[in-house]
Amino acid sequence: MIPYKDDNPIRTFPIITISLIIVNTIVFLYQVFSPAGLEKVTYAYGAIPHNLITFEKVQPIHPVLTVFTSMFMHGGLFHLAGNMLYLWIFGNNIEDQLGRLRFIVFYIFCGILAASSQVIASPDSIIPMVGASGAISGILGAYLLLFPRAQVHTLVFLGFFVTVVRVPALVVIGFWAVVQFINGLIGMGFVKEGGGVAWFAHIGGFLAGLLTIKLWLPWRRQR
Repeated sequence: MIPYKDDNPIRTFPIITISLIIVNTIVFLYQVFSPAGLEKVTYAYGAIPHNLITFEKVQPIHPVLTVFTSMFMHGGLFHLAGNMLYLWIFGNNIEDQLGRLRFIVFYIFCGILAASSQVIASPDSIIPMVGASGAISGILGAYLLLFPRAQVHTLVFLGFFVTVVRVPALVVIGFWAVVQFINGLIGMGFVKEGGGVAWFAHIGGFLAGLLTIKLWLPWRRQR
């Protein structure tokens, strides 16, 4: 299933959501076209669990700062495109609910907890974490709690046949969450080291958004 839009209206222009998409895209272009090359930039500014645990200063900036820089970096074009698609579909509604300033802080908060979750799960890893996935996972958790019945337009592939269906956010995001948890458990049991997807960052970010979004809502909307 690939969602591409929802039927959930917004009342304010999503300037922060759009700005985040632009910033992520610009940073990725810098990664690709940097004279140092994509891999070296990733290792320089990605969040490396081992360095975050030991505070080992082998990167150009302090390891703690890489938690923030890594949120705007991506490992490839499809990684960027997938994250920005989900940010656009679901982020504008959360921005609309929280307001612009709260949304920015919420986004960073979820990203920090996402990175922390991966560090706890793989403290010895020297593979850099990059991507907005953790912060966006928090947005998905928030959306699931606030708008479980919102209709999401989704592409469904049945062999060579492709159709469009409208399904509740509970199904789309719920399916995504189940995949993250299953892969996280598989990885914990069978993968000791290596690259790939930081599943526990997704899980940590998702739970951060799901469990705390009510606390972030302005008082009038809590009522």
